Order: sequence, then C-alpha cells, then structure tokens
Amino acid sequence: MKKKVMQGLIMATTISALSFTTLYPGLGVPAVTGAQQLEGEQILPEESLSIVQLQVPNKKALDKLVEMGIDLTHRVHQHGEELDVDVVVTPSEIEELRKHGITVKETLITEAQWNQRTAERNAAVQQESTIAAAEDTIKVLRANHYTNQSATFLYVEAKSSAGTSASTALTAKWVENGVEKTASLSRFVDYGEYMYHWMELPVTAIPESITISSNLGGSATSAVTQWLGEDKKGSPKKHYVKDFVDHYMDPYELYERAEKLAKEFPDLVEIIEMPNKTNGYRRLAQATIGSVTNSAVVVSSKAWGHEGGNDITVEFKNPGKSSQPLTVTVDDSKVIVDLATDSSGKLISTASQVVSALNSKAGNLVTATTYRGNTGTGIVAAGSAKLSDNLNAPAHIAREPQTVKAIRIGKHRDGSKPGVLGYAQEHAREWVTPLVTIETAERLLRNYAHDGETKQLVNNLDIFLIPSVNPDGALYSFYDYNMQRKNMTNHCGPTQSDPGNRNGWGVDLNRNHSVGSVFDGYVGASNTNCLSSTYAGPAENSEPESRNLIWLADKNPNIKFAMNIHSYGGYFMWSPGAYNPKRETLPRPTAGQEAFYWAASNEILNDIQDHRGTVILPSRTGPIPDVLYSAAGNSADYLWYEKGIYAWNFEVGADLWDSSRNRWSLVGFQPPFEEGHEEAMEFANGLIGLIKVAYNQSKDKQPPSTKAVPGNGTFQGPVEVAFETSEAATIYYTLDGTRPTFQSAHLRLSGTREPAETLKIDKTTVLNWFAVDAAGNIEKSYNPLNNSANFNSVKITIK
Repeated sequence: MKKKVMQGLIMATTISALSFTTLYPGLGVPAVTGAQQLEGEQILPEESLSIVQLQVPNKKALDKLVEMGIDLTHRVHQHGEELDVDVVVTPSEIEELRKHGITVKETLITEAQWNQRTAERNAAVQQESTIAAAEDTIKVLRANHYTNQSATFLYVEAKSSAGTSASTALTAKWVENGVEKTASLSRFVDYGEYMYHWMELPVTAIPESITISSNLGGSATSAVTQWLGEDKKGSPKKHYVKDFVDHYMDPYELYERAEKLAKEFPDLVEIIEMPNKTNGYRRLAQATIGSVTNSAVVVSSKAWGHEGGNDITVEFKNPGKSSQPLTVTVDDSKVIVDLATDSSGKLISTASQVVSALNSKAGNLVTATTYRGNTGTGIVAAGSAKLSDNLNAPAHIAREPQTVKAIRIGKHRDGSKPGVLGYAQEHAREWVTPLVTIETAERLLRNYAHDGETKQLVNNLDIFLIPSVNPDGALYSFYDYNMQRKNMTNHCGPTQSDPGNRNGWGVDLNRNHSVGSVFDGYVGASNTNCLSSTYAGPAENSEPESRNLIWLADKNPNIKFAMNIHSYGGYFMWSPGAYNPKRETLPRPTAGQEAFYWAASNEILNDIQDHRGTVILPSRTGPIPDVLYSAAGNSADYLWYEKGIYAWNFEVGADLWDSSRNRWSLVGFQPPFEEGHEEAMEFANGLIGLIKVAYNQSKDKQPPSTKAVPGNGTFQGPVEVAFETSEAATIYYTLDGTRPTFQSAHLRLSGTREPAETLKIDKTTVLNWFAVDAAGNIEKSYNPLNNSANFNSVKITIK
C-alpha cells in the first residue's frame, strides 16, 4: 500500500529579476517570464562550471541552497553548526551565494579537468577499438604442475595480443580425471604495462595439456610440464579473477559488453530488454538570433536535428530599401526573413512581429518565440544562423529512442530463486557506477567454473544488473555536457526552451517515483522548476526510465534485495529516504528490519574495505535523512514501501586522505580513471557482498528466538520490558492478553539511530508476542493466521 504522509503540499521556488541577471539559466536555476525580464538586457554567454566546496554557515543557509536550485552533489559534511557542501556552480552563482553568507572554501574540479577526463576516455576507447578489430593471438608462456606438502597445483601464464584491454578475457580448458574443467585467468598489469594472464589452481590429477582461449577468438594449446626447481611452499592461493574494466564506458559500450557476455555464457546469462524506450539522444535544432533580450528571436525546428533540423538556415535580411513590408520566404531548408523598413530605410520589425511572421509563413519547418517570454518590443537586427541540435556524439551513436537493457545472471532464471537487483547511472554524470555492474557481472561469470562460492551464488540466486538506467543522459554527459544529471526529456515550455537552457533540461529519475514524492508534499525535489537539478518531472512516473524499473520489479516478484548505485561521497543508505517540511519521514522500518539493514550492511561494508581499506564512515551509513538529506520520490523508497524489497543506496567514491594537507579530499563524479577503477573494484566487492547476503538469507530456515527481560514476575512499580533476540527480527505484540497477529503493534526504534524501544508496563499486564526474521521464519513456527497458540507470553504483576 502506498505510504503518503501528506497530500498536495507543493513547494514553489521563485527568483527575482535581479538574481536572474547574475544567475545564468540552464544550470539549476529557474528562467523568468516576460513580466520579470528586464527590457534591453544583453543575453549572457554561457559560463564555465566547477565543483566547489562551499562553507555554509547553518542548516537554514543549506535550505536556501536547495530553494535556489543550486546543483548539489551528494556530499555534505557537518561540523558544529557549519556545513561543507559540494556543489556544481558557475562564477555568477558563486557571487549570488555570497549574499547569503555562503562562501567558497575550495575549488575542487574545473570544467577543464572534466574535459581532460573525456579526452582520456576517448583515447582508451580508440585503443580498445583498434585492439578488438581482429582476432587476438594467444601465447602460452608457462603451463606447469607442481606439488607442495598439501596439494598438486596447475599454474599457467598466457599472453594475448589484445591483453592491454581489460575486457580481453582468457579461459583455460583441460581434462582432469576424464572430466573437462574450465577456469578464467587473472590479468596482471604492472605499472600500467600488461604482463600476462595467469591462474593457479589445485588439481586432483595432472592434465597432459591445456588450451587457452580468448573471448576475441584467439586460442593456443600447450603441454603441461613439471615445474623445475624447488616446490613452492605455503598454503594454496585462492584463484579469483577480477579487474575487467580499464576505462569509462558509455551506454553503447556497456550494452555491447553485456551482449558479449550473454553470447559467451548462454547457460548463465540472458539480456532483458525493457519495454519503455527512452526519449532518445536527440534534440530539436535551434538558434537564438540577436544579442539583446527584447529583440532576440528563438527559432526551433519542427523535425529533430538529425532528421533534417540541422540542415535549416534562418536569415534576417535588411532589404536595403525604404518602406518595405516584413516578408518570409521558404526555399527548401532555407528561411529568409526580409525585415520591414520605414520611409528612411530604417529597420522597424520587432521581435514579436518576426515571431508571428515565422510561425505563419514557415510554420511547417520551424517554430519561433521571443527570448524567454520577453515582450519582444525591440527592433530585430539583420543576422543569420544555421540551426543545430548541439549534439556531439559520434555518428555510430543513434539519436533514436533507446532500449534500456538489464543483464540477468543465474543458473535458474525462471523466478524460482531469490532475486537481487543492482542498478546504476540514474544520474548521468556518475561515470563510475556502471563499471560496478559490469565488473560484478564479469566476476560472477568468469569465476563460476572454478570458484565454489561464486558457483553457489549463481546457482542459487537470480541476479539482475542494469548498467545504465539513463542511457540518453549518459550519452549527453560523455559527449556534450559532463555535469548532466538528468535524462534528456525537455518538459520546459517555450519560454525556457532556448538553446542557452539546454544543459538544464531533463528529469531527475531518482525523484520521479511515486512514494514520498514532491507531489505528495515531501522535500528534496521540484515539480515547478523544469531547470532544477532535482526536477521531478510533470507527474510521478512520467519518465520511461522510471517505468522500466517498476516494470522489472513487477515482472520479477522474486527480487528481494536491491542496490541503487550512485556517486560520490562514500555513503551507504536505506529507507526512509524522504521527509515533509515538518521533517516527518516516511514510516521507519521496524526495529527488527532496521537491525537487519545494519547487520547486512556490516558484511557489505567489510567487503568494500577488503579491496584497499576504504571505510564507509558510520556517520555516512544509515537511513537517507539521517546521513544526507531528503530525496523526495527516490527509487529505493518505491522498492521498499511498494514491493517490500530490502533496498540500499551506494554512493561510491569515498573521500581520500591527503596526508600532505592533513585533510580529506573528495574524488568527484569523474575522477581520473586510476581512481575510478579503484572505486569500481571496491564497490563491486560490495555488490557481491549484497549478493552473498541474499544467498545467506535464502538458506536461513532457522526461526528466531526471543526473550522478554524482565519476564514473569511481581514488581513494586513500573518496569521497562526489553527483548533479547537471537538475530534481527520484528516483534509483534499485544498488551491486552489477545493473540498477537501481523496487525498487532510491532516493536519500533526508540529514536533516530537508537536501539529498539522498551515497553513501559505500569499495571498488571499479560504480554504476548512472536518474532519474524528477515527471511520470513516465525518464532516457534507460530502461525498468526489461524488459531495457533504457541506464541510467547509473560505476566507482569505490578503492585
């Protein structure tokens, strides 16, 4: 049942005409209408962007940031009353913030650095494309066996001509005791140089030969010989292959990798194509002709840019004669506007008159508006423009609506096994997050043949991974505007749809869901400002990308766990994710459910730490409002409240300790790939940690046991009754002697980030209860739905 605390409270964001002159639109601030527009004002050029750390004096000032529509990252650190808040801003926004006592503490990443990340990625893509163009050649450098005190081992080193790419995978095949065995090799890189792939595994019989094959088609066979020299001592090293990503990948690369895995492992993988296609990586072709607001005209093509809009030219001509009327001529894709003149030959056509003429005479080809709702009383000057959709992706990137794809991994993909969902890149600019899903998929599949734990996970779970929820926005982030957060659907009206606002269009997909939404009065999104970085869209679930996630959860009710992968800041969070203006959150989980979230988190965070020692801080672990801020309409809340799925949120990219400055430093959305790679590795550990949690829960058939403290007895005054439990479990109880059921009261937390409440008993009471763990096991096999009586009961007598 949908949980809604309040209906109809819509928070509007306003901005003054004065602040418009300093805050350039399209970067998280609302554009203004004609009534607010200053006549004759110069159209401001686009400004460069930076991620900066702001020093915010108090929570009230932070609320002002949200009200202004400033583009917050996900990193907020409080110390005393002050807060350090990371934001994406322009220089003019910084000036406006100073008026509210908010100052820049440090500039963290500039637009030039983002462009450098793009150049690095493009170079890596070009190298990988060249490598993958032909079948690779395999050389077996070493194929040995040896025996130490405890076991016999098979050791292999092999080299691929395409080994410089982390997507090149080598697989060994051999016969052992008449049974064909396979295992994946690990890729070894030293100081950036590819050395070889290798493996070391215990065997029960020494094979005569071994064949090494590549996913690119290369293959080589070698005899297995005895290792010469002294046997290696010590315990065998567990062979577990990882490290399958070596550059940031756009959605095309992600889906291509997914399809290759499905082809390579047809018994373990299938690709799910989501039913709701995106709007597409496409825009109308546009131009703003004129440099002064009240005399500028915005012209937009009727066709998408790639479907002919980019071929249109518009020219405003001075006819060079006196007393000429305003005329519009269309010649194929060329629109010529002969401006009107007076008796002295002076131009007299206003912007509003030119707009009207264009819409009347060239309406089959273009639409025209005055600049941002301006009255258009200024005189239009001669000028011309070629319309453009301003999209820069290479030609192989289709502009049409995209099919979002999920990778489904499991030996039994029929819904009979518990499901786990990992999904990434709801926010386009978070380039590391898809790598977590791809790395996880590769590990599960390439360790399946030889790693017992991986085989258990794949055989007993149904694993769903969505590398990019938001492919349109991701393409825009890679090729056009690094800081794109939202999708590419433009819900702005004509007064906000000029090309200067193009980087502000779109919907925040993690604010577009139907639980705890801004439409229901919750905080942390906007439904009135289409340029806001947290614009929730025109309605709940308005976006196809959001509906795809809902479809997947509806279609696969076996999904019991989910991880929404975001960046950056090093957070680990769960529901509730939103609160209303009174800071009343969505219903808190029961004390038992909260205990399970914490217990599972302990395992997941330990796995993250295993990679390079990254610790997700306690202050950044817990329910979303407790450690960050309200996020109205987020997808994890939908999964938890509507579907009963235990749903977490990663924020990959924890702060790094800078010993030279004796402080923590942030990593950003698009760190140098060396850092992005490490984040992908450690959070792939964490995602597999979640998969292990799901597997362990699927094996849990042991009911919980509980004890009331104090129990039966006579007491001189009121007592506080607490419960001891053998595991995380929800306790349902009654205080009137009746049978407890699922409709009875349940034990809650005593307060935010506090333990379970105690029950104050101040009169003689019969306390009846039972417990249910996260796997659904009920204490003593009690059945609350029938007349079963084997619930727990104590009588507390108060004198």
